[in-house]
Amino acid sequence: MSIINTVIKPFTAQAYHEGKFVTVSDADLKGKWSVVFFYPADFTFVCPTELGDLADVYPEFQKLGVECYSVSTDTHFTHKAWHDASDTIKKINYPMIGDPTGTITRNFDVMIEEEGLALRGTFVINPEGEIKVAEIHDLGIGRDAKELLRKVQAAQYVAAHPGEVCPAKWTPGEATLAPSLDLVGKI
Repeated sequence: MSIINTVIKPFTAQAYHEGKFVTVSDADLKGKWSVVFFYPADFTFVCPTELGDLADVYPEFQKLGVECYSVSTDTHFTHKAWHDASDTIKKINYPMIGDPTGTITRNFDVMIEEEGLALRGTFVINPEGEIKVAEIHDLGIGRDAKELLRKVQAAQYVAAHPGEVCPAKWTPGEATLAPSLDLVGKI
């Protein structure tokens, strides 16, 4: 069964955010667009490049009313230590959720059970708490925050314009499609 269009499962966790430890739950993701960005572990190799890339594009997500959350099976204490130790991770202004029990990671079906680590999973969640984008990568394949931003923009556009869809490589301002019998075989 696909996770697309399912409502996120309940969770409560501790996060490191803006110099403090805060509680984050599934309720925090509802009422606005959210991105949940899973990665294997702090103090690793591909992970800081991805989280730093997301930090660089984060202001663009905020302009769209989107909150981003990074999640790993590390603790919120480890997130703070990594934030304090790494110039790349110091740039992060979004919540870094600790999931040492793996509850959230399992909820999104990205847990590597034999390692206790998360796959690289990216999820875009609408204000109703429904998953609209789900992308899962192998550990060696890094993600691109600008492409994620484009997907969020497309998801928001489709939500605001029922009956329209965004074609490949669509960006805001470009033409969309209105699926109909008249378009069948003409694209």
